[in-house]
Amino acid sequence: MVSAKTVGDVRDVAANIRENVQKIIVGKDDAINLALVALLCKGHALLEDVPGTGKTTMAKALAQSLGCDFHRIQCTPDLMPSDVLGVNFYNQKVGEFEFREGPVFSQIVLTDEINRATPRTQSSLLEAMQERQATIDGDSMTLPEPFMVMATQNPVEMEGTFPLPEAQLDRFMVRIVIGYPTSEEEGQIYKRFEDDPVPPAVDAVTNSQDLEALQGVPPRVRVDDSVRSYIVDVITSTRDNAGLSLGASPRAGLALYKASQAWAALEGRDFVTPDDVKLLARSVLPHRLILSSAARLRGNSADQIVDDVLDTVEVPIERQ
Repeated sequence: MVSAKTVGDVRDVAANIRENVQKIIVGKDDAINLALVALLCKGHALLEDVPGTGKTTMAKALAQSLGCDFHRIQCTPDLMPSDVLGVNFYNQKVGEFEFREGPVFSQIVLTDEINRATPRTQSSLLEAMQERQATIDGDSMTLPEPFMVMATQNPVEMEGTFPLPEAQLDRFMVRIVIGYPTSEEEGQIYKRFEDDPVPPAVDAVTNSQDLEALQGVPPRVRVDDSVRSYIVDVITSTRDNAGLSLGASPRAGLALYKASQAWAALEGRDFVTPDDVKLLARSVLPHRLILSSAARLRGNSADQIVDDVLDTVEVPIERQ
């Protein structure tokens, strides 16, 4: 039996995971932390940036560090739902049908270039991401715990891609933009991989049992009534924003609430601050919002509108 975990345990394990991943990835503390936030909240992460910034490498290193079952799905236009979920086949040796599990029956599923899969295949992940089960030929099967989908996509190259629908995007708790490294970090990358361009595998620093116990910590992180009201104000402000035709849903608000608790736990705190909410809002909300036609014509982005909302909503003052 695994003993109960505390915010101190979350902070220490997160530090070990960051150090382990950074044997492969240079820097990117915030990106790794956001992926851990999604994991702690039993959510999913969308890694988005141009090719070559380390999306897939970071996801693989993180999965290896967690000590969980891991499968990678390389998305292409000819990928079928059965390639993701699995298939029933007739075994002639035993004279009956058997089920062959697909890669979705793993604890960590890396879905590479998810926007290259067809909408039908993309939608096959919806039930798995939301309900943690998969239905094949009318039979529902429970997925293993912990379960997390890390999907990557390139937002620049649109040829041969199928943009994710809003319902699919809404299932991702956080969107992580990797970003270019600094000049110093890029020099370290060249030096680290000058002999072998293939990143080595890293050892696990935790296991699935400990992760399940750690997932019980964020719900115990205290959220003051004033901070809870602040989250509500941020969410409702997106619905009244003239630059948006679709604001944040209650699911988005709940994701922001839980993500703020997880971030506080990563910092070793048992309480959420307004700064946690402001920080997480930039990763939890933009990919769920739909811009109005006028906002698109003006060249606005969802990230800019979220920043505007955070600038205008009154922040609760810390109680003495």
